[in-house]
Amino acid sequence: MIRLVNVSLVQNRTVTPCEILIRDGCIAEMTSPGGLEKVTDAAVLDGGGRYVSHGFIDIHTHGGGGHDYMDGTREAYEGAALMHARHGTTGLLPTSLAASMEELLDTLKIYEEVKDQRAGARFLGLHLEGPYLSHNQAGAQDPRYIRDPDPEEYKLILRECPHILRWTIAPERRGALEMGEYLREHGVTPSIGHSDATIYEVKEALRHGFNHITHLYSGCSTIVRKGGYRYPGIVESAYLYDDLTVEVIADGHHLPAELLQSVYKLIGPDRTTMVTDSLRGAGMPEGDSILGSLKNGQRCIIEGGVCKMPDRKAFAGSVATTDRLVRNMIQLAGVPLPVAVDMQTFTAAKIIGCSDKTGVLEKGRKADLILFDDQIHVSMTMVEGNIIYEE
Repeated sequence: MIRLVNVSLVQNRTVTPCEILIRDGCIAEMTSPGGLEKVTDAAVLDGGGRYVSHGFIDIHTHGGGGHDYMDGTREAYEGAALMHARHGTTGLLPTSLAASMEELLDTLKIYEEVKDQRAGARFLGLHLEGPYLSHNQAGAQDPRYIRDPDPEEYKLILRECPHILRWTIAPERRGALEMGEYLREHGVTPSIGHSDATIYEVKEALRHGFNHITHLYSGCSTIVRKGGYRYPGIVESAYLYDDLTVEVIADGHHLPAELLQSVYKLIGPDRTTMVTDSLRGAGMPEGDSILGSLKNGQRCIIEGGVCKMPDRKAFAGSVATTDRLVRNMIQLAGVPLPVAVDMQTFTAAKIIGCSDKTGVLEKGRKADLILFDDQIHVSMTMVEGNIIYEE
C-alpha cells in the first residue's frame, strides 16, 4: 500500500487538499489531510505540496521517443508509451496513418500483442487516421494510400482488431456515411478529419454517427465561395453544432493563441480536449526525422519545437507532450489550471467513451495519477499504482 500525503487534488475543476490510499493498483481511499493516519502499514509518499490529478489522456498520438506506432514493433509501442508517461500521460490511443493494408494490419497485430503492456502509459484502444481521407486536405498523409471506404476492407480491419475506439474519416467520400453507421454499431467513434466537407455534409454526417472533429483547424475545411455564395465548412460546424466534440493540437505552433482562446470561449471545455498528434520526434533532439514507419515513411525535419515537411512549407505533425498542451492552454488561452487539467483528463475520456473507467480519481478505480507543480512540471507518473517515472 501507498499513502500519498501533502497534495492537492485537481479534479472537477476544483483544487482540494487531500490524502490518497493506493492498494493493489487501485484507489482504496480518498480523504481530507490526516484522514489516513490510522493506516500504519502503508509506505508514505510525500507529495511536497504539489498538485495530484488523474494522469493526462492523449486520444491522438502517432509515437514519440524515436518510435512510431507504424513501425509495427513491440519496441515502438513500449518505447513511445514510456516517453509520454514521463510527461504525465497515463492513457493514450496509438494512432495510425494512411498506409497499405499490409502495413496497417501488421501494426494492429502488434497492438493486440502489447495492449496490456505496463512499461509506460496504458493503451486505452486504437485510433485509425485514414486511409479514407480527402486528397485536398491530406496534409502530411501519404497520398498514395488515400481512397474511398471499402466495406470489405474496414470490416476485415475491425475483425482483426476489436480494440479500435475511433476512426478519422472524410465524411464526403463515397461510402463514408454508411461506414459511420457501421462503426457506431460496433462501438467505434467516427471522427471527421482531413476533410473538405461543407457544413451541410457535416450536418448529414452527424445523422450517421459522426460526432467528433479531428484536430480542429488542421486538415479542416472552412468557408469557400462558389458562384458568389458562401459555403461554411467543418470549422464553422464545430461552433454551430453542440453535438460535436473537438480536439486541438495545442503545441503553440499549429494554432495561435487567439484560436485556442476562441475554441475555449465558444466551444468550451466540456466539448474540447487537447491532443499531441505527436510523431516519433516527440522527446527527441531537433534534426531529421521520419513521418510514419521506418520502412515506408516520409522524411521530415524537427525544427523550432515542431515537425515540418522537408520544404518547410507545412507542418508534418507535432512533437508535443501532454504536459506542454496543458501548460499552453493555461498560458496562451487563459484557461484556469483546474479546467485545463479537466480537459486533458475527464473530457478526453468522455470523448472516447471511457469516462466510466478512466479520467477521474475515485475509490475503486485504477491509480493512474501524476504529481505536478503550477507550471505543469510533472515530477511523478503512476500507472495502476506503479511509479513509472519519478524525478
